[in-house]
Amino acid sequence: MSGLEHGGSQGLPERLQHSEFRYHWVAFVTIFAKEVRRFMRIWPQTLLPPAISMVLYFVIFGAVIGSRIGTMSGFSYMTYVLPGLIMMSVITNSFSNVASSFFSNKFQRSIEEVLISPVPNWIILAGYVLGGVARGVITGAIVMGLGLFFVELDIYDVFATLLAVVMTATLFSLGGFINGVFARKFDDVSIIPTFVLTPMTYLGGVFYSIEILPEFWQKVSMLNPILYQVNTFRYGLLGEAGGVDTRFAFAVMLLAILLLGAYSLHLLKTGRGLRS
Repeated sequence: MSGLEHGGSQGLPERLQHSEFRYHWVAFVTIFAKEVRRFMRIWPQTLLPPAISMVLYFVIFGAVIGSRIGTMSGFSYMTYVLPGLIMMSVITNSFSNVASSFFSNKFQRSIEEVLISPVPNWIILAGYVLGGVARGVITGAIVMGLGLFFVELDIYDVFATLLAVVMTATLFSLGGFINGVFARKFDDVSIIPTFVLTPMTYLGGVFYSIEILPEFWQKVSMLNPILYQVNTFRYGLLGEAGGVDTRFAFAVMLLAILLLGAYSLHLLKTGRGLRS
C-alpha cells in the first residue's frame, strides 16, 4: 500500500504538468483559431484586395515600366520587383491584422475577459501574433502565386526565403499588437501603416536597387529597417542581396523580435492602455 501511495504522489506533479500544458495549448489554439477565422471569414476584405493590388503592380511595372527599364542587378525588372511586392504584402497585412483585431477586442471590452482569465500573457500574445503571421504568409503566398504568371522563378535558397517571411511577419505582427494597445480610436490603427510603413516600404528597395542611388542616399537608405527585410527575402528568392549582409539582417530582425516581444509582454503585464 505504501508503495502505491508513494508512486501516486510521484506521478501527481507529472499529471499536473500535463494538465497545465493541455490548458495552455487549448487557450493558444482558441485565440489563434479565432484570429484565423476572423480574416478568413471576410476574405473579400482581407485577402482579395492585396491580390488585386499586386496584379495591378505586376501589369504596370511589368508590362509598362519594366519593358522600358530593362534589367536590374542582372534580372528582368519584373523579376527583381517581385520579392519586394511579396514582402510589402506580408508587412502590411501582418501589421494591420493584429492592430485592427486587438483594438477591436479592446474597444468592445472583450479583451478584459481574456486578461482576467488564468491564461499566461505569453499565450495571449502568441495567439494574436501568430494570427497576424498566418495572414501575412497567406497573402504573401497568394501574391507569389500570381507573380508566377508573370515571371519564371527558381528559388535560390528555400530556408532563407521562409525564414525571412516568417521573421518579418512576426516582427510586424508584434508592431501591430503594440499599435493596437496604444490606439484610442479606430483612426489610430491606420496612422502607422499610412504615415510610417507605406513610406518606409516604398523607400525600402521594393522597386529599385539602392546600388543605383548616389553614395549619400545609399547610406541614408541603410537606416531604413525594411530595406534589410526586403533584400534578405530577395536574396532567398534570387540570390541577390542588394548590398545587404543577410546574416546581419537576420540577427537584427531576431533582436527586434525579442525586444518588441518583451515590450508587448510588459504592456500586457502592466495593463497599460488595456484596463480602464
